[in-house]
Amino acid sequence: MTNGQGESVAVTVHDHGGGVRAVEVPIPDNPLGHTLVYVVDTDRGPVLVDTGWDDPGSWDVLVAGLAACGTAVGEVYGVVITHHHPDHHGLSGRVREASGAWIAMHAADAAIVRRTRGTRPERWFTYMTAKLEAAGAPEEHVAPLRGGPRRGGSLPGLSPAVPDREIHPGELLDLPGRRLRGVWTPGHTPGHVCLHLEEEHPARLPGHGRLFSGDHLLPGITPHIGLYEDPDDATVTDPLGDYLDSLERVGRLAPAEVLPAHQYTLTDAPARVRELLAHHEERLAALQVLLRRPLTLWQLAVGMEWNRPWEQIPYGSRNIAVSEAEAHLRRLVKLGRVEPVAGTEPVTYVAV
Repeated sequence: MTNGQGESVAVTVHDHGGGVRAVEVPIPDNPLGHTLVYVVDTDRGPVLVDTGWDDPGSWDVLVAGLAACGTAVGEVYGVVITHHHPDHHGLSGRVREASGAWIAMHAADAAIVRRTRGTRPERWFTYMTAKLEAAGAPEEHVAPLRGGPRRGGSLPGLSPAVPDREIHPGELLDLPGRRLRGVWTPGHTPGHVCLHLEEEHPARLPGHGRLFSGDHLLPGITPHIGLYEDPDDATVTDPLGDYLDSLERVGRLAPAEVLPAHQYTLTDAPARVRELLAHHEERLAALQVLLRRPLTLWQLAVGMEWNRPWEQIPYGSRNIAVSEAEAHLRRLVKLGRVEPVAGTEPVTYVAV
């Protein structure tokens, strides 16, 4: 395939049958490699499930991939976003500009998009500085954040497209000729949704339709459990608890096939759910062992098992790791298995 400049574009398209295809849209400089953008035929034109990263090369691949599917970006009727992350939502605005398509997202993630667009970068730097100080991060890690964004600089991803439709959990979406129902699955993000295509599997596999699972249920990856809180809201959330509850909900659906946003399809959703539930219970138990002695949140993150030694984790990824550690710590506190040590500053936590 070629792009608008006549240059060759490598495209990989998977035909899943029944009017569902997937285009591999690359994620620049990311070990995940690509996002699987699903193209669902409807009576009003194609609807996309996610759109991929906002990058010129990614856009060229998406456009070429749609052509390989026998359609065009200008014919897209709607865009359904599983969650607000840039490898899923990044190109949504550009698709809407090219086609007039609507963009649908769960209200909780739509609120994050609006907050991201409306918050000055300086506010985020102040918030992150305070969070890391409270976690007990060393000064050399916090220092780069103290000055806020450098003059002329900006934070990436501050202008994601604002959706114009809301995905209501349990309700069918506007896909004429198809039955696609939103399933709220918070945890990876507060407004993450899976999408249940309530139609017989084209290969007549046993089970209940097909499930576009976004990042909620992946065949070989445990998704990050994130904190996406309003800096001006002191509510303490439990995203890991939300994720575990959501996993069980998806397991009960027992779809014939799961179509995730990364990697490859799977056919035994309940088995994968059991694996992920067991993984998180093992991780919580391991953290309890670490917390036999009082630790700050930063010390806990450093002591946790990651996919590489702490010394090899890049600066930005360490902030994500601390967020993941806090999500697990909150779960342990809520379950009464860990408690804060009174009078400590920064706060330390210990197993009960």
